[in-house]
Amino acid sequence: MPENPRLDVQQLVRTALDKALNAQQPLAVENIARLRRLHPDKSPTRMVAYVGKIYLSAVTVTGASAGAAAIVPNVFVQVPVAVADLLTFLEASVLYTLSVAEIHGVDLDDIERRRFLVMTALLGDSAATAVVEPLLGRSVPYWGKKVVESIPMTVINRANKILGPRFVTKYGTQQGVLVLAKQIPFAIGVGVGAAGNHVFGRLTVGATKRILGVAPATWNTADNMEFMP
Repeated sequence: MPENPRLDVQQLVRTALDKALNAQQPLAVENIARLRRLHPDKSPTRMVAYVGKIYLSAVTVTGASAGAAAIVPNVFVQVPVAVADLLTFLEASVLYTLSVAEIHGVDLDDIERRRFLVMTALLGDSAATAVVEPLLGRSVPYWGKKVVESIPMTVINRANKILGPRFVTKYGTQQGVLVLAKQIPFAIGVGVGAAGNHVFGRLTVGATKRILGVAPATWNTADNMEFMP
């Protein structure tokens, strides 16, 4: 019987993040422009909620698909499907975070600023508290567009060097617990996989909201930052 191939999941995570940061930015811009045409009645606040529902639905479905791989008693099927689920989750999460930033009108032309926002959102509050806020020199419960855009690139680069290994460790190893959980026999794995991705997705939604704050009340220019009460 051939040996189970060892997948370097951490390297896959690094590569997937780099590719997604480049590929998903124009998609996020196009995505929000398309949704605004399809739903002209939706305010920025409602649009954030709408894309959040789409995102959570998408990652839940892919998680269920990976869980279903447990029905097939073959590690060569299970492992690639589980890893594919992880990478799909990361791509969807990058697209979601950049889409919300686009709704807020945040300028993310620089890839390192995109990397900073995405890694902070996907790592959650612990990263902001332990890494980012000390570099900023202050506690920022809701950062908002102006704070995100005004962070100097020297701070962004320093933060990314610290956040990078933490990001790879979290999604290259900690999420592996969920990957293993999805290998529970029979269709039980479907529920576990879906629930795991849904939980990770909700954490991303919450962290993104805490970073970017409340969406603008209207689709006016970036200078009009009047917020909903």
